Amino acid sequence: MDNFDLIVTIVNKNTSEPLIKASKKAGAEGGTIIYGRGTGIRETKTLLGIPIQPEKEIILTIVSQDISEKVHQAIMDAGHLDKPGAGISFVVELKKVSGICHLCTLDQAPDKQED
Repeated sequence: MDNFDLIVTIVNKNTSEPLIKASKKAGAEGGTIIYGRGTGIRETKTLLGIPIQPEKEIILTIVSQDISEKVHQAIMDAGHLDKPGAGISFVVELKKVSGICHLCTLDQAPDKQED
C-alpha cells in the first residue's frame, strides 16, 4: 500500500475554493473543509470595540506521499501563504489510513483464484 500524507491548511473563511482547485489540479482527489475560529496573533479584530471571532476554514487533504510536495506547493501558491496573515499549511505523515481504497494501488489486491 502507498504511504500517505495529510496536508492541513488553515485560511480565512470563504477563501478555500481556489486552494481546493489548485490541489486537485496538482493531483489530489479532493479535500474536507472544517470550520473553526482563530486565536493567533493576527486574529484580534474589533467592531465598535467588541472583539470579533475570526472564522477559519481548515482544509484536510490526504494524498500519496509521491505527490505530497507538488500538492502542498500548489496550495501554498494558490493561497499566497508566503504572505503574513494569509494562512498556514503543513504536512503530517500518516501512519495508518483506511476508507480511501480508491487511492490504493490495484496491484496490492489479492490474486483472483481461477476455477
